Amino acid sequence: MKLQSEVTLVELTDLFNYINQEGRFVYLSNPNYLLLLDARDKIAYAEDHIITARNVLQTDSVEFVPPCDTQLECQMCVVVYDGNTSDLNSDGAAVKCARMITENGSRNPVKILKGGYEQFSARYPFLRTKKMIYMPRELDALNTYPLEVVPGRLYLGKRRAHRVPDATLIACSSTSAGKIMLKDDTGAVLVYSNLGICRSVAMILAYLMYKQQCTLNLAWTHVKRCCVSMKPNRGFVNELTRWERHLGIEPKTDVTADVN
Repeated sequence: MKLQSEVTLVELTDLFNYINQEGRFVYLSNPNYLLLLDARDKIAYAEDHIITARNVLQTDSVEFVPPCDTQLECQMCVVVYDGNTSDLNSDGAAVKCARMITENGSRNPVKILKGGYEQFSARYPFLRTKKMIYMPRELDALNTYPLEVVPGRLYLGKRRAHRVPDATLIACSSTSAGKIMLKDDTGAVLVYSNLGICRSVAMILAYLMYKQQCTLNLAWTHVKRCCVSMKPNRGFVNELTRWERHLGIEPKTDVTADVN
């Protein structure tokens, strides 16, 4: 079995955004959305772990056993972490656990958190917890953080989003448009609109195209990875295509097929 073909690495920012996805409801309230597994020993897990993570039981032969109440074939996303595994060639607990999850019927490639708990908890200490069990109502009421588009610099959220430390807030409305200025001394910027899926997304797309001199398609792919519920309207997309031409960037793919 080629583990690399069935297991992938996931960046710290990706897991942060998985946890904080929100549409009409918090995505974590869907029991089939994200299965986050902590492959460290139970003592380390009990001290603290990533929010909603479940500890994977180990047998006397140091083999991992999936949680008894999970249906791996139904999970849309499975992420495993240990202390600090950073590559697929290591023999760490995360790789061994990922192999077990794959062999036990995960329908999607299992993801290993690059850098493990040590790096994730250092960057996002506010997502550490001792809580082991969440009731459905608790997950429904979970407060999410703004999504991270550029690590430590650029965030996307709803109107009520206000939790990025030292952030400059830019409100987007139908009657006003902001100009994002990310300089070395400005810290983080949070762009938000009512739902965080249309106006604010359009502004971030325009900024990424300008800053990185990339196509709308490339910027779209990146932001979609950060915010799966993004849905800028056709009017904004038309403006973005004109912006692409203004920047002198040759379009590669027409994204309007994804717009209602």
